Amino acid sequence: MAVVTMKSLLESGVHFGHQVKRWDPRMKKYIFAERNGIHIIDLQKTIQAIKDAYDVVRKTVAGGKTVMFVGTKKQAQQAIQKEAERCGMYYVNNRWLGGMLTNFVTIKKSLLRLKKLEKMEVDGTFENLTKKEIANLAKERSKLQKNLGGIKEMKELPGILFVIDTRKEAIAVAEAQRQGIPIIAVVDTNCNPEGINYPIPGNDDAIRAITLFTQIIANAVVEADNEVGLKIIETLGDDDEGIEAILTDVSIKEEDREIDIPAYCAGDEAAETKGDEKAELPVHADKVYAGE
Repeated sequence: MAVVTMKSLLESGVHFGHQVKRWDPRMKKYIFAERNGIHIIDLQKTIQAIKDAYDVVRKTVAGGKTVMFVGTKKQAQQAIQKEAERCGMYYVNNRWLGGMLTNFVTIKKSLLRLKKLEKMEVDGTFENLTKKEIANLAKERSKLQKNLGGIKEMKELPGILFVIDTRKEAIAVAEAQRQGIPIIAVVDTNCNPEGINYPIPGNDDAIRAITLFTQIIANAVVEADNEVGLKIIETLGDDDEGIEAILTDVSIKEEDREIDIPAYCAGDEAAETKGDEKAELPVHADKVYAGE
């Protein structure tokens, strides 16, 4: 099954770049032609870049590492949150706070504060506070949730970064480069692909294009998780104790075995069940069949 088709790329408008006058010369190798003052991106190279990014994400997740989705521009916010939550990964879709990667120790403190405020709201602590104090704490919680909600459960740095629009997310890209974290990024004709480990040439402004790219990366994560699950099942299958445990759970219980009623009525006390074992009579069996 193909990761993506040329038709889906065309329908999403992935091939549309920026105006010719706004281009970055370093994107020249990814540009196919010019139409009406607009650069057209070479979709053959886009497809190959998507396949490479898909494979690296799958291998990263299968290796036990995580993916962080980053896209704070208005067109990307909804898609980033939806797809990251679908595949169970972290995301930043409102604002990139400086130091999210390079100063993660401090960010952890803010995450603990967010969890503490959420706990206070649930356990009844707010009931002992004044309305003004509750309002201030609720405002603080809302602000933290908005900026850090997508990484609330993150315990360590991600294994790879997926970025929409490297110009807008320049700080995130710089921090990832400094920490040695591989970067997958959608680069438009006005972006600089240098320094990006896995650049994907494409439209980073259209909502449909952004959604398509994000779905592909999320699909790679889901596929990797499924592969890990299958490996666990295979490992369990090789374990005799595991097999016995499974068979025990699905084995027929004594009380569930069927009794040969005609043989019982004929007085055959040795009536055998379909499980090839002697059956015990059910309680008050004579009352059940009294009307026959």
